[in-house]
Amino acid sequence: MKVVILCGGQGTRLREETEYRPKPLVPVGEMPILWHIMKIYSHFGFKDFILCLGYKGEMIKDYFLKFEELANDFTLNLRSNSERVYHHRKEQLEDWRITFVNTGQKNQTGSRVAQIKEFIGEDDNFLLTYGDGVAQIDLDKLVAFHLKHGKIATMTGVRPPSRFGEIVAEGNRIISFNEKPSVAQGYINGGFFVFKRQIFDFLSLDEDCALERKPLEAIVKKGELMMHPLDTYWHCMDTYRDNLLLNDLWESGKAPWKVWG
Repeated sequence: MKVVILCGGQGTRLREETEYRPKPLVPVGEMPILWHIMKIYSHFGFKDFILCLGYKGEMIKDYFLKFEELANDFTLNLRSNSERVYHHRKEQLEDWRITFVNTGQKNQTGSRVAQIKEFIGEDDNFLLTYGDGVAQIDLDKLVAFHLKHGKIATMTGVRPPSRFGEIVAEGNRIISFNEKPSVAQGYINGGFFVFKRQIFDFLSLDEDCALERKPLEAIVKKGELMMHPLDTYWHCMDTYRDNLLLNDLWESGKAPWKVWG
């Protein structure tokens, strides 16, 4: 299955970083969050990617065109650019196939997906996620669930971490305090979708077609959207605070989404 990653949004709530680069290139550790997402997929054998580009998309193209230089040390003869020696000390080159598609500066998510139909080809199913979220997810189980139920779409449902601390009190006396509790009830859209190609029947090339609105709402009415609950770690890099949290986890060596070896 091909993996579609939505990389075109402006990331306005992370303006501290996205003023200078697209959100998928905001670093977690030494590598962009997009790399972390792609590593999750490639760990499960999904290595054929389609990136839906928009805001500052040329920077994403440039990053991967220069990936070997950026990820490794190298020796260069200035008189001959072809005469360079790479010292693969940090990162070996990934065996990924990446298709870069410019899907517009202001287009909504549904419009972006509609534009990559030709690159899906005749495949019956494909995976899709956003370019700003990581999870401790078993993609083999997600795909098996999707293929078993036979519906058009599968959405991963997650319980997001609360942005506020949780206080448990007896009267006026606090008996416990949890700084980062998860929402106890209710799931939200965590991305990590699997779609049958019939999803394109519900999409439009119109700039304002948002996947999460009319297309998915129409699929729900037909009883064709299933949820795969994820009760392990999930986090979306929505704000600068989220970026700091993900970096802290990565630097501590305890990043839950690092499912690869």
